[in-house]
Amino acid sequence: MEHYDEFEQYLRATEPGPKERAELWQTAIGLQKVDGLEVSDYLVETAKRHIEGDVDIDGVDRLIKTYYQSEAARDIPEDIKEADEVSKNIVRELSSDAFVFSVAGLSGIHRRIFKGAMKHAGEFRHYDITKKEWVLDGASVLYGPNEDLVRTIEYDLEQERKFSYRGLSQEQIIEHIARFISGLWQIHPFPEGNTRTTAVFTIKYLRSLGYKAENDMFKAHSWYFRNALVRANYRNVAKGIEPTIEYLMSFLRNLLLGETNELKNRHLHIRWQSEKPQNDVSEALKPQNDVSGVMPEGLSLKETAVLKSIMADDDISIARLAETIGLSTSTIDRIIKSLKNKGILSRTGSTKQLKWEVNLK
Repeated sequence: MEHYDEFEQYLRATEPGPKERAELWQTAIGLQKVDGLEVSDYLVETAKRHIEGDVDIDGVDRLIKTYYQSEAARDIPEDIKEADEVSKNIVRELSSDAFVFSVAGLSGIHRRIFKGAMKHAGEFRHYDITKKEWVLDGASVLYGPNEDLVRTIEYDLEQERKFSYRGLSQEQIIEHIARFISGLWQIHPFPEGNTRTTAVFTIKYLRSLGYKAENDMFKAHSWYFRNALVRANYRNVAKGIEPTIEYLMSFLRNLLLGETNELKNRHLHIRWQSEKPQNDVSEALKPQNDVSGVMPEGLSLKETAVLKSIMADDDISIARLAETIGLSTSTIDRIIKSLKNKGILSRTGSTKQLKWEVNLK
């Protein structure tokens, strides 16, 4: 069961306070999926206390800090610690109506949500970056050059500030918002955490426009949100691929208008229309040799990628899995633990010749 599902009882409550806080926690925890992160059980229990009004957000801060100073948290992976810290910070940020539509406001959001989790929280990057994307077959979006970051953000914000929504239809409004958000994300001003920052900035900006932007969209579809931003900013003329905001618009229509457009990550893959792949794993993440077997339902993209790699090489190491798929070893460890708990994966053989065993039945 996903951690954020544990808050459903509060969403059905009549009191607006607990309901609102439950929505904020669902959004905050759901956004960690953007980077494949999971929160701890302790954070979930602490979140419930906050939802029920037993502690305020400052109390949550103190409890989380004390917990991670205790012996009980000694062996918790760093990525889970990050997810806990950032989730708690996002709830605090979204609990406030304060919003500054400026470069400083954007960097301030990054600083506040990554405080305690990232050394350079709120600081712009001083180098150019690329990121391999599974929806692009391992290619990268062209992100903004580091020397022009501030000027580019200032320009985008100024153009948006001058824009008038008067007389536009809902379709036109959503199209414009999609172009603005995707353009801002493409600048990618921070070393890490750009999508989570863009999501929080987007929620607060939409609020300032009069929209209510808290529902289960960022809880259940944060990975789709990121991939939609990727597709909105990728062009490869040689392959006939142009940037498209259609996926981001589907997400926003569901978010703002309550529509139920189908949001499938596999539909965003650049080869979807021509090849119709049958699962959410890109060829860049698939093993080279043909692997038979149908993946169980309910697996994440990354769980599927790990299984595919193991099925191609049953003695592959954790380090090799991390290198092949492009994840940290701690994340691979967490995924393997999850697959073992689901009864899909096990380790067999002698100490010197351990093999992976996959059970797809």
